Amino acid sequence: MVASNRLAKGLLLLLGTATVKANTHSSGSALTVDTPTSSASSTRSDTAVSSQSSLSISLPSSSASVTVSSASFSSSQASASSGSASQTVSSSAPASSKASTSVSATSSSPSTISAPNQVPISSNTFSPFPTPSQSPVPNVYPKFDPSNPPSVNSPLIPDFNPAWAAAYEKAKDKVSGFTLDEKISTATGVGWMNGLCVVRQFLLTKHKRTQESSDVDDRTQHEIYAHPFLKSIMAGVASLMCSYNLVNGTYACENNKIMNDIIKREYGFQGFIMSDWQATPSTISVNTGLDMTMPGDITFDSGTTYFGANITAYVNNGTIPESRVDDMATRILAAWYLLHQDDPSYPTTNFNAFQPDDESTNQHIDVQDDHYKIVREIGAASIVLLKNENDALPLNKPRSILLAGSDAGPGKIGPNEFADQGGQDGILAMGWGSGTANFTYLISPYEAIQARARKDRTSVSWIFDDFNLPRAGNMAIGKSAAIVFINSDSGEDYITVDGNEGDRKNLTAWHGGDNLVLAVAAQNKNTIVVVHSVGPLIIEPWIEHPNVTAVLWAGLPGTEAGNAITDVLYGDWNPSGRLPYTIAKQSSDYPAQLVTGGSASAILDIPYTEGLEIDYRHFDAKNITPRFEFGFGLSYTTYSYSGLKVSTISETDNTQADLISAWNAGKASPISEGSSAALWPAYSVSFSVKNTGSLYGGEIPQLYLNMPASAGEPPSILRGFTHVELQPGESKTVTINLSRYDLSIWDVVAQGWRKPSGTIKFTVGASSRDGRLHGKIPGSSHS
Repeated sequence: MVASNRLAKGLLLLLGTATVKANTHSSGSALTVDTPTSSASSTRSDTAVSSQSSLSISLPSSSASVTVSSASFSSSQASASSGSASQTVSSSAPASSKASTSVSATSSSPSTISAPNQVPISSNTFSPFPTPSQSPVPNVYPKFDPSNPPSVNSPLIPDFNPAWAAAYEKAKDKVSGFTLDEKISTATGVGWMNGLCVVRQFLLTKHKRTQESSDVDDRTQHEIYAHPFLKSIMAGVASLMCSYNLVNGTYACENNKIMNDIIKREYGFQGFIMSDWQATPSTISVNTGLDMTMPGDITFDSGTTYFGANITAYVNNGTIPESRVDDMATRILAAWYLLHQDDPSYPTTNFNAFQPDDESTNQHIDVQDDHYKIVREIGAASIVLLKNENDALPLNKPRSILLAGSDAGPGKIGPNEFADQGGQDGILAMGWGSGTANFTYLISPYEAIQARARKDRTSVSWIFDDFNLPRAGNMAIGKSAAIVFINSDSGEDYITVDGNEGDRKNLTAWHGGDNLVLAVAAQNKNTIVVVHSVGPLIIEPWIEHPNVTAVLWAGLPGTEAGNAITDVLYGDWNPSGRLPYTIAKQSSDYPAQLVTGGSASAILDIPYTEGLEIDYRHFDAKNITPRFEFGFGLSYTTYSYSGLKVSTISETDNTQADLISAWNAGKASPISEGSSAALWPAYSVSFSVKNTGSLYGGEIPQLYLNMPASAGEPPSILRGFTHVELQPGESKTVTINLSRYDLSIWDVVAQGWRKPSGTIKFTVGASSRDGRLHGKIPGSSHS
């Protein structure tokens, strides 16, 4: 390993490693490199990931000709027509138009592609992306440091550019003293169990991961699927992770359009992009925007890598510019400096997640503090009350209750019975997969409700057997309330649970939950259903049963699951959660259906034919009545809305005057660095919310845009929401700001954001279908 011990220690801090591990991916690792003469040609293998123990790659010299199957560069790629382009890739291969072309409807027989698009191996030039030029704007876009961000629900948009600038100066100074091998080592992972917390995974990742191509048009990609990453970047995230899947035929971690043009150019991202574990498809991904390969190996513990000595060889023959390697190392170290990880007070790595019993690498530091309080509060706040007939809830010292279903009780041998939570035989409080953690403890409803029953002198019975329906029904007879707990789980596809390989096979309750509800409801006129689920379920078998009086949708609440649901059941917490998805009456009502087929080696095409019409947008556009709409949620009290006002936010940033004028005229935003992140708040929508009931509670007002027909948008688009807590009879003024970005559509021709022609209206209400106030945006009627 060429890098100094000091650098190695710094990188270990950056990567969050638990143990110091030698970098096996230096020039001394198992590697075979054939460098052809100037007259040779090179054909890159269609196989993106190899499991072989050594790596053989043919590298062209600077004058070598190249033969590739196809290119991954989009004809709509902004950098191809922009004077601010930062990278030029020479290629004679035809350009792909997938990124800007609508995808045809799904056929009954799913299509496959024989091989992914290939990036040409040829000489490249590179210059770093310019830093976004916008300046801080007082009271709108003020300067912030990641260590002291704006408070939650603040209307301010934080400007982290000054902090990034300071971090870049330190990083550039550090990198200037590195050798080429040291710079490459900075970008090469050091072991599969090591990593940094990042925003993941862009983009459009699906169940089959490396064997599916998510095919989506350019507008849908910008307006829906890339949107959360823009918001994360604006919030100061230091690193992003690219996904396993292909996007429009090109692997996400080799996709120039996504990584270079959207993330780094359009969004002005100054941090680094890392691969998911084993998701790096080639060495040439360096030229298409990948900054770090993780875990370093091509496959776990293989001792091979697409980075390391391969990048060295590509730099030496001109395929990868050394300036690009400088950029990679600078971005990685700048992220480290941005988060002040160079500060002596920054905590050192003190645990080894994969070997928790290794005393030499675990300091067993207790960081729990009083976090149980916020976990319990968030768990209760996220519960959605879907039904409450005859004031079944909140419970008021019931004489007797029955708890039915395995989801009501603890796991048979503790909360960590299954590796990576890949299974459950008790309360469902977390999905499964590599992003999970071991519970320190887990409070089940059985434990929490018993504690409350002791206080209220309530008799409690329980049955955790989901399938003994006669016994469950008989036990429900005569009880003041019968509470049935059902669930539905999912996770990452390296674990299969009850035939569910990661994703769920259907939208029905697990463990025969529907039948359990019906068996209990048949014998008890006050049956309350609690659902712990990863997503929507079809609940038609029992939702209209006259004896099902209340339904609580509790999600995945974590360690305080039992206490959180008990707080809501007994009214210690007035439910204020809202559905983050639509619950349909039948699975066929959803816009995207299950796509199956293909062979073990084929790449399955997943066409996103629904376009902009996802979830509630689809139900609205197709006039389909859902069981419970997006944003829905009841309360133990009631609220009224009044006093709608819309005002223009005064502009204090004169440098944006031309952009504002152009936007008002319906012109698209220019193609430049950070162009999507530069659209400041333009309008302020305020209104009054009053608690008209008799209990303290919290309401979540939601603002939906109703675009003009010219925009080609669904009928309603959520553009803002907030939370307000009120005493009985109390009123508060609520404000939701709208930016020019919020009011824009993506122009696939101009490759920018523009205001649509016509009047932009909006609705404020309690859900996507419960509008209370209606208004329009001033001056939005340009032609």
